[in-house]
Amino acid sequence: MKTPFFWYPTPHDRLAAFIGFLLAPLSCFFRAATWVRRLFCYAYHSHRPVVCVGNVVAGGAGKTPVALALSRILKTRKARPVFVTRGYGGTGALTCVDLLRHSVQDVGDEALLLAAEAPTWVCRNRVKALREAEMNGSVVIMDDGLQNPRVAPTASVLVVDGEVGLGNGRIIPAGPLREPFTEALKRVCAMIIVGRFDTQNLAAKATVPVFRAHLEPDIPQGFIKQGRFVAFSGIARPEKFFATARALGLDLVKTVPFPDHYVFSEADRDDLRLEAEVNGAYLLTTEKDAVRLPQAFRESVIVLPVKLVFDDAGAERALADLLLQDVSL
Repeated sequence: MKTPFFWYPTPHDRLAAFIGFLLAPLSCFFRAATWVRRLFCYAYHSHRPVVCVGNVVAGGAGKTPVALALSRILKTRKARPVFVTRGYGGTGALTCVDLLRHSVQDVGDEALLLAAEAPTWVCRNRVKALREAEMNGSVVIMDDGLQNPRVAPTASVLVVDGEVGLGNGRIIPAGPLREPFTEALKRVCAMIIVGRFDTQNLAAKATVPVFRAHLEPDIPQGFIKQGRFVAFSGIARPEKFFATARALGLDLVKTVPFPDHYVFSEADRDDLRLEAEVNGAYLLTTEKDAVRLPQAFRESVIVLPVKLVFDDAGAERALADLLLQDVSL
């Protein structure tokens, strides 16, 4: 799905503000449905610590890079992390992800990235996935699910994209919020702002510890920096990837954005090949996009991975202490 333009309006965009105003009454129905769901839903309590990595907006905010970073941090504490995720774009069936057997059509793109770091269970019903995962690790990291009342996490982390923040601040469908920011803060123990900026000054509004982090290239050995590139991406904000590539000094002669979780058709791939040929350029994409490409096409594309890096050198230790307080691994 492509993010509606009026969710993240530019300053003084009257049309966007007007559309958000018109749709605001429908937001009441969304909030009411959420409230009813929580009221009548039984929350499953795992016998293992469960760390939920969630956000408050529809779409991406950097949850998966944060989940991967938390896994690496927890491993330094002798924990054995495992992941649980819905598997957006997959079948939704209960699956223990096998990188040799499963494709993006089976389990979704995010699950494949997580499984490269630690054992990962996928299911549309997160309780089913959690019951399997908790038997195979000492701590479960749940990628997304902050608004899911069926699971009672031990600790939750709210992830925010600092550059766009909460958009117009309205609830779906008038805006990108799944719930009010203040309500989400009541259920988390920390907030991580991803990006070099905090344009809406959310850190000052937080009632929990705030950690700052950013995504930077995790350049693999043999990565080609010289030459021209046609960059394409179907993540929540493709422009973030393009900016990262430019900051690395790559010469992007063309950028091609796609909607989040986009499934590239044969026609799309043909168009990208043609763009590269016409411009005498390499094709460049993200690690998350690469797993959605057929293997034959993927071999002709250069992949630029990124990793989450905390701005404060002591943040990883402080975050681990916060998440694992009173928890026995």
